[in-house]
Amino acid sequence: MVLKEFKLGYNPALDGLRGVAIVLVLLSHAHVPLFEGAFLGVDLFFVLSGFLITSLLLLEYRSQGRIQYWRFYRRRFFRLMPALALFLATYCVVAPLLWPELDDIHQDALVSLLYLADYGIAFFDSPGTLLHIWSLSVEEHFYLVWPPLLVLLLRSAQPGAVWRPIALLCLLAWLWRVFWVVQGQQFYEIFFRFDTRVSGLLMGSLLAALAIEKPGFLQQLRARMHYAMWLPLAIPLLMALDWDNQSAMVWGITVVEMAAVVLLAAVQQRSGLVYDMLSAPALVKLGTLSYGIYLWHYPVVRYLRADHAWPVVVVLGLLISTALAALSFHTLERWAMRYRDGAQHGNARGAPVPAHACGRAGKGRPTKAGCRTTADALL
Repeated sequence: MVLKEFKLGYNPALDGLRGVAIVLVLLSHAHVPLFEGAFLGVDLFFVLSGFLITSLLLLEYRSQGRIQYWRFYRRRFFRLMPALALFLATYCVVAPLLWPELDDIHQDALVSLLYLADYGIAFFDSPGTLLHIWSLSVEEHFYLVWPPLLVLLLRSAQPGAVWRPIALLCLLAWLWRVFWVVQGQQFYEIFFRFDTRVSGLLMGSLLAALAIEKPGFLQQLRARMHYAMWLPLAIPLLMALDWDNQSAMVWGITVVEMAAVVLLAAVQQRSGLVYDMLSAPALVKLGTLSYGIYLWHYPVVRYLRADHAWPVVVVLGLLISTALAALSFHTLERWAMRYRDGAQHGNARGAPVPAHACGRAGKGRPTKAGCRTTADALL
């Protein structure tokens, strides 16, 4: 009954939400006035990733009675690592030409490649010119620890009630972040770390557990959506929060996480105003390329903002980053996804898998891009 009700097919509005998130992050890094707090856009990515990853894991556990860890980690590796490796290799070649004064280029690249940027930045100020890789490190740490922890929760919780310990983890994650604020720890030491930023991933996981374990939960939530629609409307107000404002750590991040949950619940019915807005073709295209745009945009924006006003930085930064992301996506990334999915279905040459194994978009059509599905969370 639950499996029939909750389906994880392709949803263009989720790509649209990624598109909104990547634009907010770029506006923040371009230092656009009134968008100092747009760095909170990364929390939209966190909630979305937690929701998609946990949905996949729970559905697999329900259907098979276990989670295939190797398959999960292999899929994450082939989705994320090729693009990151290409970006870092290009950075090592180009950065000495753009910033000849830098002497830590290769160190920064290595820390980023090992997904240690979150704690590296928080405590050792490394990497510097690859500051944005911290969020990828946070997500990678979540991917490593969450599948076995989720299985432990499933086996110890009452049947159909794993959402309860996940809800407790959400509360503890928020209290842990507030604890360090109260202790007087520096903003950047709290902002970048996995243990203090995992709350968004857990919020998305909680929504996934409730949607799967409690039939009708999403419908009930949508029926009461008018009480919560102020949360997404509060996001623009949070853009005024300055960097180094501890209020962002205490309640700003939480408001964005809750707003993301509201938006995710709203678009699951695949109709309505929110769904139509987030399904706009331009946003969906940006969302499709958001992982690559996120990788490439920071050094591009950093270079441009040294000599240009913010409108030029935004326009050129988005165009250049999107072009580089598209080149990466339609070559290396697409090959990696086809190899991953082909090998997974016993095709040693990495050919695309059959249509029935793919996610489907709209009226029963297989998705493009090497059998890409909504579950291929980008960040």
